[in-house]
Amino acid sequence: MKKITAPDILALKGQRKISMVTAYDYPSGQIADAAEVDMILVGDSLGMVVLGYDDTLSVTMEDMLHHGAAVSRGAKRALIVGDMPFMSYQPSVAMAVENAGRFLSRTGARAVKLEGGFPFLDHITAIVNSGVPVQGHIGLTPQHVARFGGFKAQGKSARSAAALVDEAVALEAAGCFSIVLEAVPCEVAQEITGRISIPTIGIGAGPHTDGQVLVYHDILGLFDRFVPAFVKKYAQLRGESIDAIKSYVDEVASGAFPAEGNFSKMKDEELKQFKTLLRERI
Repeated sequence: MKKITAPDILALKGQRKISMVTAYDYPSGQIADAAEVDMILVGDSLGMVVLGYDDTLSVTMEDMLHHGAAVSRGAKRALIVGDMPFMSYQPSVAMAVENAGRFLSRTGARAVKLEGGFPFLDHITAIVNSGVPVQGHIGLTPQHVARFGGFKAQGKSARSAAALVDEAVALEAAGCFSIVLEAVPCEVAQEITGRISIPTIGIGAGPHTDGQVLVYHDILGLFDRFVPAFVKKYAQLRGESIDAIKSYVDEVASGAFPAEGNFSKMKDEELKQFKTLLRERI
């Protein structure tokens, strides 16, 4: 089984659409890999989806390393991309390089993703020069939710849309092998995709990007705290999971579980000796 690399993803631009899914643990990494997705993002969205935070700002580097390593143990084919969490790269170029290196050395990820454009071009170039492939991320960048005043679409005015195009071009020049475009108008995503030679991965950015990314729990219908308009649920596993566990609760209450076959029994001779030993203890 050939492991997908960042150069492999780069080479797919113009050849076929690229698939990307988030995953946060061993079983989700296994499942995404078995489904033959091209890239698995160990996203800092785990803060909201798995850890129950209101946003991604509380997620730490140790959280990401822990979950990243678990995903890598499950996925052997897809390119695993580690999401650089809030304040793991912003303070300095040196910190960015160090933490990007930790992703590769401690988790098995083979690329990292950074949110933001112009302010972090030097960070990205330094990380790439250190040997770590970087995926950019512009548009709605959840780590900047405090500045945006909420999870709001970006690039809706002519001026802000043009700025996103400039930012994407700059990210390519800085060395990114791909760029996530989140919650931007489809016309802006189409323009960016046509202007740069690296793949664009859209989420809420329309059909004209080089690929798409969705959250694992959204695809499977496991998360219902809120559902962005751009999400398509391909299953409704939350309801099925509740029904399954409720059936278990009911069978425990009624005594129907465990039934024959759900537990082991001693062989007749061993049981006879066991009872003899117990009588000797009386």
